[in-house]
Amino acid sequence: MTVKVAIAGCTGYAGGELLRLLAQHPEVEVGALTGRSSAGDRLVQHHPQLSAYADRIVEPTELATLRGHDVVFLALPHGASGPLAAELSQDTLVIDAGADFRLESSQEWQAFYGSPHAGTWPYGMPELPGQREVLAQTRRVAVPGCFPTTATLALLPAVTARLVTGEDVVIVAPTAPSGAGKAAKAHLMASELLGSATAYGVGGGHRHNPEIRQNLRRLGAAEPTVSFTPVLVPMSRGILATCTAPLASPTTADQVRQAYLEAYADEPFVQLLPEGQWPQTQSALGSNMCQVQVTVDEAAGRLVAIAALDNLTKGTSGAAIQCMNLALGLPETTGLHGQGVAP
Repeated sequence: MTVKVAIAGCTGYAGGELLRLLAQHPEVEVGALTGRSSAGDRLVQHHPQLSAYADRIVEPTELATLRGHDVVFLALPHGASGPLAAELSQDTLVIDAGADFRLESSQEWQAFYGSPHAGTWPYGMPELPGQREVLAQTRRVAVPGCFPTTATLALLPAVTARLVTGEDVVIVAPTAPSGAGKAAKAHLMASELLGSATAYGVGGGHRHNPEIRQNLRRLGAAEPTVSFTPVLVPMSRGILATCTAPLASPTTADQVRQAYLEAYADEPFVQLLPEGQWPQTQSALGSNMCQVQVTVDEAAGRLVAIAALDNLTKGTSGAAIQCMNLALGLPETTGLHGQGVAP
């Protein structure tokens, strides 16, 4: 089985990570690589690390270029995927790495993104209950945001087992600037970042807030409330999310851990660490693995769950390939691995 794949937005971080991972996928032939301002460039000008594609020419992001492929990945800025996807054949597997199709509520989309809502596609998180079956039967996939992936995998067993209600969830998540893309921005310059940590999107303003709440509802939380604070830190990749929530009833750390062991026993890309060992971003670097640890703060009566992942791999491009595999009937782990790079 050979699958011909196109990547729209190949010169960005997500596009480059897709190419890095697809280079080791045994069933994939990489076809068109497209961009906008980068059209006509050699790919090596943007991704010198991708030696397998160094001499490829970036083509314009046009329908005529993308048609004829089995799979089209859209690694485009928010708002750009909708119009393009609408013109692609329903027989083509289209996987959007942006936010355009993640939210179910058009009101929340408009409130957080300020543009018309393009619609809702099947959500690309296989670990959600019943979601693998959904992804196996679709030709449209919305890849989750990196923060929602991290927070959801940290909290999933606790919410599904009713150990917490999903109310008064507090999430603090240091992250790398690569999540903001490659566009030049003053606050992402090394002179601004190095030696500093900066909170942003404070007070419910970050665009991933509605997606996190949406996921908690999918897990069974009736009226989830979330206080989410991302923190920009000087590292290239990674997210470390510390998530806390009030326990629904008196529960021990051992009971909580057992719920997590049962929930993640068969998950290929979620690792519950040994007791007393805490996730760190460097352990997930370059892998499709999300590391998780959980305990109970007895004095506060709260569950504490911590998760770490690579925001460009499991947080974006690795998840996209995981979903592609499911939609094509391939083994879910094909072309992916859970081994990080250290030191």
